[in-house]
This record gives sequence, C-alpha cells and structure tokens, in this order.
Amino acid sequence: MNQEESPNLPVLDDSVLALLRAETDYDDGIWKVFVRDFIDQMPPRIEKIRSTLTSGDGRGAMAAVLSLRTSAQMVGAMQLAGIALDLEEDLRRAASGSDPAGALPGLAAKYLRRITYAGQRTTDQLELFIG
Repeated sequence: MNQEESPNLPVLDDSVLALLRAETDYDDGIWKVFVRDFIDQMPPRIEKIRSTLTSGDGRGAMAAVLSLRTSAQMVGAMQLAGIALDLEEDLRRAASGSDPAGALPGLAAKYLRRITYAGQRTTDQLELFIG
C-alpha cells in the first residue's frame, strides 16, 4: 500500500492524536512523552526490521513489524501502519512458502525504503504536532 496505491491514507491522522491527548488530559503532557518515545524508537524499530529481514529471521521480523504497526496506529501514523500491515501480510505468506527464510531479503528490498520514508515523514509531522 504505497502512496500511489492509497493516496487517501494520511501520513498522520490528527484525530488519533487528539484522542490520545484527551484520554491523558488528567496528566498534562503525558501524551507528548508518548509521542516523543514513538519518535525516538523509530530508528531502532526500523533497524530491527532491516536486520531480521536481511538475516532471514522470520519470527524476529514479525515481532518487529507488529511492534512498528501497533505503535504507529496508536499515534495515528496511518501510512506507516499501512505499510507495516502490508509487510506483515507478506511475512505470513512467506512463512507458509517453501523457503520462508530465503524470501525475507526480498521483502527487505521491497519494504525498507518505503518504511524509512514513511517513518521520516511521520516523524516530521509529529514533531510539528507536539511543538
């Protein structure tokens, strides 16, 4: 699900962030800490996906992708979550194939640039949002 395939998917859904902010209104600023943590964890999460895919570690790759997707959804990073979901589905297909570990480097080539680009765009917009 790249930008050309899903142009209606926003980089960031502000309504998700507004909800997060409203739900943590009792503790002023905690939502910013949560968002900051997401931003700070982006590079290690992407690196974990890269290393597990290129080394053929299917279980590790799935865990890394699930971590990225769920955290992206929690901050409203819709494009990033969509790409992670696509990768998750491809990982499931690869796991049921004849050479699961052998398929993973191809998935790295297919997804890492997209994930990195979406991650950077998401980070830029989140930085603006939290000021």
